[in-house]
Amino acid sequence: MGLTILVVDDEPRIVQLVRDYLEHAGFTVLVASDGAAALRTARTGRPDLVVLDLGLPGLDGLDVARALRREGDVPIIMLTARTEESDKLVGLELGADDYLTKPFSPKELVARVRAVLRRAEGLRSPTDVIRVGSDVELDGPRMEARIGGRRIDLTKTEFELLATMARQPGRVFTRAQLLDAVRGVAFESYERAIDAHVKNIRRKIEADPRTPHYLLTVFGVGYRFAEPAA
Repeated sequence: MGLTILVVDDEPRIVQLVRDYLEHAGFTVLVASDGAAALRTARTGRPDLVVLDLGLPGLDGLDVARALRREGDVPIIMLTARTEESDKLVGLELGADDYLTKPFSPKELVARVRAVLRRAEGLRSPTDVIRVGSDVELDGPRMEARIGGRRIDLTKTEFELLATMARQPGRVFTRAQLLDAVRGVAFESYERAIDAHVKNIRRKIEADPRTPHYLLTVFGVGYRFAEPAA
């Protein structure tokens, strides 16, 4: 039996479309049309990933995400018709792994589901050496970074930031999440300091920092490490 995906949306047409595409891709699909039903189904069905619309009646998607995060670490992909960046930021801060804005391509959703599941599996099988594609290698114990075979000299904070994103290529991190990830090292407690460190990392790892290949900006939200080419 394939992995199980819970789809939560109050629009039957969207639910059916997403269900058809996910089942065609080999997933088992559970559905819920409101927040309370979503939490009940998540507790009984134990899905491997939740596709969650933010604009639900009653208990909204952000409340559902909060509850899911209190109870476990199931991956979450948010769906939203809202265009405000604040909704994406709040959802990501709550621990959502990715988001799509309506209208969206069902094929893209399936691709995002697969990518998030791959990242989640990688986190369940941690390793001291992080590899992304064939040209990125980060050695945690030695604090060494190699890009395309070239050793890159990074500060401890720069290494921790880069490793945090490289562990989950494609995942969008807000500045606050990155700040939380490196608070174990000496670091200014100000989110915009992240921008300065990202600029320094790009200067060291990118062939052209003005058009980055590895460390990408998600405007209005934060940063992500590029997924390797298929």
